[in-house]
Amino acid sequence: MITIKNERARKILSISIPFALIPASVVLTAVLFHEKHYAAVSLFVTLLVLILFISGIEKKKTGTRRLVITAVMTSLSVVGRFIPIFKPVTAMTIISGIYICPEAGFTVGALTALLSDFYFGQGPWTPFQMMAWGLIGYIAGLLSSQLQKSRAVLLCFGALSGVLYSAVMDVWTVLWYSGDFSLSLYIAAEVTALPYTVSYAVSNVFFLFVLARPFGEKLGRLRIKYGI
Repeated sequence: MITIKNERARKILSISIPFALIPASVVLTAVLFHEKHYAAVSLFVTLLVLILFISGIEKKKTGTRRLVITAVMTSLSVVGRFIPIFKPVTAMTIISGIYICPEAGFTVGALTALLSDFYFGQGPWTPFQMMAWGLIGYIAGLLSSQLQKSRAVLLCFGALSGVLYSAVMDVWTVLWYSGDFSLSLYIAAEVTALPYTVSYAVSNVFFLFVLARPFGEKLGRLRIKYGI
């Protein structure tokens, strides 16, 4: 397990990768190359995700343990995407961010999109899915203390996450349709996608209500037991 020892470098990477490098890479390549080279973009985003995960690791021993737990959560999230209609992907991503770390939340969300799309279909939408779910998991990790204190706040965050996911994916919809970004087309896409946005929000609230407490208790015990 590789670790980044320099604290300043770790902080720079932990902020710049999820909020600058990945969004810029995904959006710019979509504008410049349209539907071409999406596989290369997905690979590049994956490399950035791995660097982000490493940036959150201070010690090799605990980093290896965190990697194992994150891999398990990613596997469960991928399997969950096969559930018809309501899917627990966002909920699993949020739980990972809250109870493991923000970097783990981003990793679970991004890798779930990448790996599950080998079955559902890889395409130019995959990098946007990786970015959307990853950001949700990372933000959940940043708000960990608030989301753990109140179930109501957690459920509200889950509902808003459904809106955020839809908003990010509608950017891809507009770029795919017109080749560049148009505010009027984006608003039209948001209105058209409203039923899906509602279903995302409702499923997030449902799965967080059911899964957050039992998963949180187990992950909390693992963090204490293994000193993560």
